[in-house]
Amino acid sequence: MSNISASGQGASTTHVDASGNPRHIPIPATIYPVLVALFVTVFLISNITATKGVQIGPIITDGAFFLFPIAYILGDVLSECFGFRATRKAIWIGFAAMLIMTVTFYVAIALPPADFYDSQEQFALILGLVPRIVLASLCGYLVGQLLNAWSLVAIKKRTGERSLWARLLGSTIVGEFGDTLVFCLIAAPVIGITTVGDTVNYTLVGFFWKTLVEVAVMPVTYLVIRWVKQRENY
Repeated sequence: MSNISASGQGASTTHVDASGNPRHIPIPATIYPVLVALFVTVFLISNITATKGVQIGPIITDGAFFLFPIAYILGDVLSECFGFRATRKAIWIGFAAMLIMTVTFYVAIALPPADFYDSQEQFALILGLVPRIVLASLCGYLVGQLLNAWSLVAIKKRTGERSLWARLLGSTIVGEFGDTLVFCLIAAPVIGITTVGDTVNYTLVGFFWKTLVEVAVMPVTYLVIRWVKQRENY
């Protein structure tokens, strides 16, 4: 029902529900926005922690090695449950969020520090590395995630609902290789990797690590996909 009041030549309409409360646009009962929010959050945090070079024995990697694979797990869930178009939308949202974060960092660095603030150099040093990492990450992210989503959906066209493991594994190999190769080639000099041997080490370790992590947590991915499909009445 609605209340209508006229004033002069115009009229305004206020929509209310049966209880007299203002009406609002309903939010669809879907888990998709939550998955997109988690997907973008992991991506943003990974790009900040990736500015630290890490060496564990002979293994050379970065500070995001334990977190970034989760973005691909979420990407697999989105692709399997919602399709390529919806996943592509999530990827572009993450892209836009990263650009906003980068601009914000640069503005914060450029602002004059307060007299009592003694960490301007450290602040600029750490966040100042991010733009190059962002370039590497955005390029790798777009290539890897789009390849991951496209290949998973392409395999699903052939297998239908069968052989989920083949879709997850195949899309992981394709997506992670594209992502890791592009990212490492651009980001390696930023975190102090300058030799060809170390760059190859960094790239291969990143690819195999991320792929193995996704394979190891595949049972969890199965459960999440099953839960999302049941919740969405797939």
